[in-house]
Amino acid sequence: TLSPIHLYPKLLQFEPRVSESFHMSTFRPCILPLVITKGSDQKEVSTRFNDRGDMGVMRNYGAILVDICSAIPDGIVAFFTSYSYMETILSEWDNMGLLQQLTKTKLVFIETKDVVETTLALDNYRRACDSGRGAVFLSVARGKVSEGINFDRHYGRAVIMFGVPFQYTLSHVLRARLEYLQTHYQIREQDFLNFDALRQAAQCVGRVIRSKTDHGLMIFADCRYSRHDKRSKLPKWILQFLAESMLNLSTDMALGHIKQFVRLMGQPVDQKALQSVLLTIEEVEKMNPQQLERVVAGDGGAMLTEMPVTSV
Repeated sequence: TLSPIHLYPKLLQFEPRVSESFHMSTFRPCILPLVITKGSDQKEVSTRFNDRGDMGVMRNYGAILVDICSAIPDGIVAFFTSYSYMETILSEWDNMGLLQQLTKTKLVFIETKDVVETTLALDNYRRACDSGRGAVFLSVARGKVSEGINFDRHYGRAVIMFGVPFQYTLSHVLRARLEYLQTHYQIREQDFLNFDALRQAAQCVGRVIRSKTDHGLMIFADCRYSRHDKRSKLPKWILQFLAESMLNLSTDMALGHIKQFVRLMGQPVDQKALQSVLLTIEEVEKMNPQQLERVVAGDGGAMLTEMPVTSV
């Protein structure tokens, strides 16, 4: 979720050196990333400044959430680009009757700026998922939920990212930072904004997958994700599952892929296939026989384990 990483060497002034590069090993296609670029009426969806207040876009976003909540059991997490946009779109959804439709399939919980309220909402969200009722948690990129809360197993069968989470570009602090990066590191303004937004999007959708046996959908609802300059900055572990057929989808096309994925993941876990991607202790020792475990006694009778690190 630190991707894209190409700007870190410039920012931190070091020469990167790759000792070992590991791919995400899976025994089944446990992640399904989808890029939804238009609603059922073929109108493009985006949180660009010019489209943000468009009623058609808001209606399509609401319809996307209602349809996905009807197709996917258990818990779903949706991220918006800011608190103000989430408040605006929820108000419009309420006027359109979309929130009432949503509550027929899921209980709705909302992140607020108040930490106590958000913690209570998270607890009730988990209870709703445990009871089998199912729930949807509406939250904000760069908020508490996007940073440190895991939605593993039935707590997060899908994550929806509404829009590209760019920072507020009129912020004086951000303007000063962009000017500093341009002057001292020759990093262009748009490069940094794209880098920061895509890193945050990956941080949000990464909440959904937490173990080898876990599975989940990652839905990017914005036409800009279909552009190569945007999606290429997503982490490799997401891109390896993002086929060309999953790009530039309408809501109806996405629902077909979702229902097929839910049926596939509903099958029992193949234990033999699972063991094939896990290493035994003996196999680990054979890979690096010099890395032997040494146990020494510490103060107060505690046992300290030292693992000498060898260069690769």
